[in-house]
Amino acid sequence: MTQRITIRTQGQGLYEFTDKVASIVAGAGVAEGLCTVMVRHTSASLTIQENADPSARRDLEAWLSRLVVENDPLYTHTDEGPDDMPSHIKAALTSTTLSIPIVDGRLGLGTWQGIFLWEHRSRGTARECLVNVIG
Repeated sequence: MTQRITIRTQGQGLYEFTDKVASIVAGAGVAEGLCTVMVRHTSASLTIQENADPSARRDLEAWLSRLVVENDPLYTHTDEGPDDMPSHIKAALTSTTLSIPIVDGRLGLGTWQGIFLWEHRSRGTARECLVNVIG
């Protein structure tokens, strides 16, 4: 089965949506299997990251912003502003799909792991993810 999730963002940053994915998995009634999540955009990505201490996410966001800077004079893809090309690079360096085992009817995540959409654009928007459950 496949379901769509919409995540509204307020600009660059990590947005947790573990509960939404867990709810879909629980509703699928699959005891053992695989959950795949895919973001349907080229300027956002997905990650599994610590969901307990927000400083870990802030440090990760700051590190990626230092690695991929805005306003690089070598960028030619800038039609939508200074964050346009950097958002595509950040998405290419991270991941647009996640695969998570389903164990005993639940996501096989560790204690401090959460599923996050990583918004790379400065302005907020609605992002669509597909959640596929196979078991």
